[in-house]
Amino acid sequence: MKFEKKDFLWGGATSASQVEGAFDAEGKSLTIAEMRPFNPNLDRKSVDELNKYTRSDYEKSIDNKDNLHYPKRIGIDFYHRYKEDIALFKEAGMNIYRMSIAWSRIFPNGDEAEPNAAGIKFYKDVFEECKKNGMEVMLTIQHYDVPYPITKKYGGWSNKKVIDLYIKFATVIMKEYKDLVKYWLPFNEINVATLAPTTGLGIFREDFSSEEDYVNASWQGLHNQFYAQAKVIEIAKTISSNIKMGCMVANMTTYSSDCNPVNIWENLATQQMQRYFYYDVMVKGDYPSYSKRYFKENNIKFETTPEEMEVIKNNNIQYITFSYYMTSTISKELKDAAGGNLMLGGKNPFLKATEWGWQIDPIGLRITLNELWDRYQLPLFISENGIGVVETLNENNTVEDDYRIEYLSKHFEQMNEAIKDGVDVFGYTMWTPIDVVSLSTNEMSKRYGLIFVDYDDYHKGTGNRFKKKSFEWFKNFMKTKEL
Repeated sequence: MKFEKKDFLWGGATSASQVEGAFDAEGKSLTIAEMRPFNPNLDRKSVDELNKYTRSDYEKSIDNKDNLHYPKRIGIDFYHRYKEDIALFKEAGMNIYRMSIAWSRIFPNGDEAEPNAAGIKFYKDVFEECKKNGMEVMLTIQHYDVPYPITKKYGGWSNKKVIDLYIKFATVIMKEYKDLVKYWLPFNEINVATLAPTTGLGIFREDFSSEEDYVNASWQGLHNQFYAQAKVIEIAKTISSNIKMGCMVANMTTYSSDCNPVNIWENLATQQMQRYFYYDVMVKGDYPSYSKRYFKENNIKFETTPEEMEVIKNNNIQYITFSYYMTSTISKELKDAAGGNLMLGGKNPFLKATEWGWQIDPIGLRITLNELWDRYQLPLFISENGIGVVETLNENNTVEDDYRIEYLSKHFEQMNEAIKDGVDVFGYTMWTPIDVVSLSTNEMSKRYGLIFVDYDDYHKGTGNRFKKKSFEWFKNFMKTKEL
């Protein structure tokens, strides 16, 4: 069976903090991501690893008197090896690379009068390398890496002053790269703002006098990001018609655990506030009615102005991108939890799971694409999808990752079915084309790539790149498009 669509964008996705390294090169400041240590005692199935560290824990990383390992400071050294990596992506047949830009390389303190010239040049060089290799760029402006000086001085995204800092940063890079970058995403997985506020917003629980204040601050930070995104879309219209602005949401499709109407409703309510809410605001330009009841009943308060809401209303996204890794079940009383990225759901007896507890559900991708298309009628792009597995090189300096080939091919098949259903899907970037430091667990050993990177969890190793079996499979798929 052939893949249905001809003019389709195929590629891979990474983030600056998980690949670049060179954490202090040429004026760059530390980011939140680079201040969380590797935890050798982590529980791989827990979703608490992102939220368990305090501001004081992060600040200890500056002097690092405990001599801990901070994996994202090294990443996979993409900063120095990007030409090699982009050449490998091209060899695999990719025609788009989704990546992010480190705010801390452009405005290390957030509030400088002028951008850092070395940072501007680095990304220009990367984008030109992509162009030379026949790849479009999809650029995430902020991907979980608020510069620490912004959280220290301004308290992160709950402070409306940070909106202006971000708009300045975004405006500078849009003007600089308008001819090199076509697809833009203002925030990665914008819903993480309320699920993991330190990661998404750069705010810390200990800075607030009560849990209620902390929760309200996270919703304020989310609103500030909604407004900042809309404002950037408004500015983009004045810079270049080449700039296409979308969104990025950590999509969490769930099913009712059974046909009990109580659980059916519980699932719908979960889908409304943990999935549709974010798309609704960014596509329709207002807070939906169901969210207003949720805010009232949960005593959630945040400040909006008529001017902000007008900007949000008039500057909607042009396409939707989302991450899709798994599905889970929902019931009124969750008894048997499964793992997940950022939130726990219930186990589904019909699905297999990874050792991190992520339930593999290719058909769920077709369901998700149909639901989003039916609801929003906007072009769709899968900006993250992949499987993390513990892997080691064999005697032939490769990895026989047939499980990854099966995972990707099954998801491609369901993507193809959705296209046959009439859904407008225009691209796919796997997470990841190359092994990276894991966002949540900070491991190198949780490997997603078609390309193996020779580092362990403490970054012992050569850092050299080796093609896995899945690399050759994907390369062949790009030539034949046979499923």
